[in-house]
Amino acid sequence: MRRTLVFLTALATLFALAAPAEAGTGLTATFSRTGNQATFVVANSGSSAVSGWSIAFDLPAGVTVSNAQHATASQDGNRVTLTPAHYVSTIQPGKDTGPYSPTLTLSSAVDPTSCTINGANCDGSGDPPPPPAPVTATFSLSGTTGKYVVNNNTDAAISDWSLVFTLPSGVTASNAQNATLTQNGTSVTLTPMFYNKSIRARSSTEPYSPSFTLSRAVQPTTCRVNNANCDGSPDAPPSTPANLRSPVKTTKTVSLAWDASTPGSLPVAGYEVYNGTAHAASVTGTSTTISGLTPNTAYTFTVKAKDTKGTLSPASAPLTVTTNNPADDTQPPTAPSNLRSTAVDSTSVTLAWNPATDNKGVAGYDIYLGSTLRTTVAGTTAKVDGLSPSTDYTFTVRARDLHDNVSEPSNTLSARTSDIVGNGYARVGYFVQWGIYGRQYFVRNLDTTGAAAKLTHINYAFGNIDPVNLTCLQGVTKGVSTNPQDPNQGDGAGDAEADYGRPMSAGQSVDGVGDTGWEPLRGNFNQLRKLKAKHPHLKVLISLGGWTFSKYFSDVAATDASRKKFVSSCIDIYIKGNLPTYNGAGGQGVAAGIFDGIDLDWEWPGAEGHPGNHIGKDDKRNNTLLIEEFRRQLDALTATTGKRYQLTAFTPADPAKIAAGWELGRVAQSMDIFNVQGYDFHGSGSDNSWEPNRTGHQGNLYVDKDDPYSFHFSVENAVNEYLRAGVHPRKITVGLAFYGRGWQGVAAGDRNGEWQSATGAAPGQFQEEAGTRGYSNLIASVPGCTVHHDEQAVATYCFTGNGGQWWSFDDAWSIQRKSAWLRGQGLLGAMIWEMSGDTGTLMTALDTALR
Repeated sequence: MRRTLVFLTALATLFALAAPAEAGTGLTATFSRTGNQATFVVANSGSSAVSGWSIAFDLPAGVTVSNAQHATASQDGNRVTLTPAHYVSTIQPGKDTGPYSPTLTLSSAVDPTSCTINGANCDGSGDPPPPPAPVTATFSLSGTTGKYVVNNNTDAAISDWSLVFTLPSGVTASNAQNATLTQNGTSVTLTPMFYNKSIRARSSTEPYSPSFTLSRAVQPTTCRVNNANCDGSPDAPPSTPANLRSPVKTTKTVSLAWDASTPGSLPVAGYEVYNGTAHAASVTGTSTTISGLTPNTAYTFTVKAKDTKGTLSPASAPLTVTTNNPADDTQPPTAPSNLRSTAVDSTSVTLAWNPATDNKGVAGYDIYLGSTLRTTVAGTTAKVDGLSPSTDYTFTVRARDLHDNVSEPSNTLSARTSDIVGNGYARVGYFVQWGIYGRQYFVRNLDTTGAAAKLTHINYAFGNIDPVNLTCLQGVTKGVSTNPQDPNQGDGAGDAEADYGRPMSAGQSVDGVGDTGWEPLRGNFNQLRKLKAKHPHLKVLISLGGWTFSKYFSDVAATDASRKKFVSSCIDIYIKGNLPTYNGAGGQGVAAGIFDGIDLDWEWPGAEGHPGNHIGKDDKRNNTLLIEEFRRQLDALTATTGKRYQLTAFTPADPAKIAAGWELGRVAQSMDIFNVQGYDFHGSGSDNSWEPNRTGHQGNLYVDKDDPYSFHFSVENAVNEYLRAGVHPRKITVGLAFYGRGWQGVAAGDRNGEWQSATGAAPGQFQEEAGTRGYSNLIASVPGCTVHHDEQAVATYCFTGNGGQWWSFDDAWSIQRKSAWLRGQGLLGAMIWEMSGDTGTLMTALDTALR
């Protein structure tokens, strides 16, 4: 017998009747049953199409559903959720789902006890539901195959989405379709493919919704799409902070403490403290001190917890505190004694001291860094962080009593932070973005040659500056002009294809696993991520600028606003990993965690560089301010992530360029490493510019007594400029050349071609790079080039004979001699330009010399 479910009382009217009331959404769902076979007919009585609907209904205990047609059905206890197939997910005005209405089989011939469609009663009665969340996701499970249908509930297309769900402990997900899947513990992230990243207005990811295999048939415990609950429900806030109290107060300060809140939908990220209705402080812990108050005055405080999305809890119970009256006590405490350092690392100094005494009681201690008040603590220890590596600091401490009488300072303590690599030596290697082309040098080669295990840092060269927006430039693939004298050679140039767009084959991949071409992160960036996973000690920095991309540095450094804008954009792209969409790759956060800092390669502030470079009269000061802005914004990010980010720079050997653009002593307070140019002292360019008519050492350690030029370049002279300016030696690396500079038509003279006449640049490794060869290529490809070692200058060169070629380069001998020298000077280590020139010989020599 066929019958339609109709309840006779108004209170029991839960389902759509034959003539339903007008629904707030325009949708109704009419239930009918013939024996165990049930059907829902969904109708749209509104004036516009409705997409992305679903039905939720309850069954009596023990009743189950199966064999859903034209929809998927998932059951959790008594609750059943019905999600339509893609071909009936949109219902036009005045239409219904017939003849494709969802049907299912019930284990018992019973009727549902409740029913809603899109959150409203199925018969259209009651208040309309709140507007749906912009993006929702519906989960279904068939055996061990899970599937998420992502819905766009807005009237405009969305261009991207991401979904994170949590599984019970021990359950794994694999074999993702229509998405890439990563799992970290119980948390699983689904990232769409390029073809389903965008979802049309009022549509869904069907028929390309992501699916995956679960190791057990279970439901996810939580789900968030675009950082909101998948079902569109609002986030539950953290619990209200309890037991707000004031452990101590003075005439001008009130210390507050409270019990930790429990998380709601998201973890607790911190607390907001209010003085009356005014915001007073933001803290991550469960205590703070409010300062700047008026003596003998009552204040009322409350605290709210905040989750990682910024959702606030209700306010705590108010606490009223009256500050002390200074007239009640005018006697200061005794001075703290025996100020000492109990620990140091590269960015912090931990202090301890003997307590002061006071007739009314000591409220706390003020810690001074030089003459600047750095922090106030209640106890007799403090950790002062946010410092610079290999830097000397001076500290004092003063006691403060309950009436804000301040003691005399403690003894003065001088302490030095440790350097950035501990007790060893830095080995900083530049990896060139374009090496994957003609050089056929991939990130994988850093591993197979053994270099990755020996390096401490990889600087990825280069990031460019957007000439219009004056921001960091990414997401474009545009080559540079082939004319090196073109003043616009690098304008708008970049290689997103090499960075994160190009799929790497298994033979080009660090882990031997090739890209499919659908991943949101491919290319060099993905390989760097794999390399760091294999060699966790490595730090990878993005290098901005270089010879061709430094044109607009003067512009981005010119004002406070332009500096803030530029730095923020660079951090957003490279440190936070928010890459512009390129050829199906990119997206929010896809490159997060790859780069550990920024390397600035402005060539050169206040001085001549590439033709067309912008030079400003205030470049020197603005360079300092730009570096300080990078340090400030990187440190602000550290406060959020807990990870410190490094800041380094490629800096000149020429004293004139140093004087024109570098306030060395001041910027040393912000920088971790000065990678001092130790090469290109002499050379001939591909267009026979520079010094085409005379040979010369490109990286001699000492001044060559036979150097005919008016200014004598050397590594020693360059480093001494930095040491005289007060840069700590453990912030300095010396540049080494893993390539050679060469001339042809060279006269022998009496020194095998040293400082002799030439007719121009020698043929290069590549046609467009005359006068330059990678070390390994040079040794293998320049026949008859006899190697000589200048013992006095510590420089290596080779000569093919009178009228032939003459090349200047570093080899294992010069690297050993330079390494011994830099160790004797107490320097941080060595920097290499650039890694593709060596198949392993030079890197092994350097590593051995610095052990």
